[in-house]
Amino acid sequence: MTDPIAAEVRRLRTVEQLSVAQIQARLGIGRDRVRDMLRGVPPPAWTRRPTAKDDLREQAITLRQQGWSVPDIAERLGVSRSGAYGWVRHLPLDTDAPAARARHEVHVKARADARWGAHRTARDAARAAQHARAADAVGEVDQRDLLLLGAAIYWCEGAKSKPWRRDEQVTFINSDPGLLELFLRFLAACDIGRSVPTYRVSIHETADAEVAVGWWAERLGLPLDRFRRSNIKQHRPVTSRRNVGDDYHGCLVIKVPRSRELYWRIEGMISALFRVPSDTAGS
Repeated sequence: MTDPIAAEVRRLRTVEQLSVAQIQARLGIGRDRVRDMLRGVPPPAWTRRPTAKDDLREQAITLRQQGWSVPDIAERLGVSRSGAYGWVRHLPLDTDAPAARARHEVHVKARADARWGAHRTARDAARAAQHARAADAVGEVDQRDLLLLGAAIYWCEGAKSKPWRRDEQVTFINSDPGLLELFLRFLAACDIGRSVPTYRVSIHETADAEVAVGWWAERLGLPLDRFRRSNIKQHRPVTSRRNVGDDYHGCLVIKVPRSRELYWRIEGMISALFRVPSDTAGS
């Protein structure tokens, strides 16, 4: 037989949405008895008190939907892993979500940095020490040094006359600003200033030739009026090129007019450098 008081308690709870204290006051019965009669009946939403972690729970759910793992959520929100798991355990982890992939890449990089960080630090320190030691050994570069260096790099990178093509004009092309600067210093040692040669940028059509001209002129201190029309190279899509992006400025061609005698001087210096020392000739 149904208890009428219990039925009324349940009605007040489900229909009128009263709290335990209100039902107790309405029926004049004890609190424990009311609770026993309401066992299994959820309380009205308005009686649930918000907790300080409600906002964190919402953030955890949002992060989970974006592909975050439980450990990452716990670390991000400053809560325990068990607490984070309790909030999101009903949500499966989507490992294909962009955020999940990005977090994984960051995690992998962090692990690699932690594993190899000390090695890289030691390597960089050793490299810096070798750089300093080598720079001290070089010391100041004098006139003779510039002549020998300039002749050597020209013979490696410059245009050379051939038996089937007599072209005894000094033409040097390179993409390395440091090497080009060194060659210009060599020319200065030969009494040829930077306003004497002509300059030409050789660059792929995918880049901005006008910007490249300005960059080379500023980088090497060259007069713009000595630049000739740029040589635009056709881009071949089948070729995998790495010289792209904002750091790509093409090659710079330095041509010294009426430079036959300078070319002969370079030939003479190279001949002297190639000469086998007498103490090693018979060995």
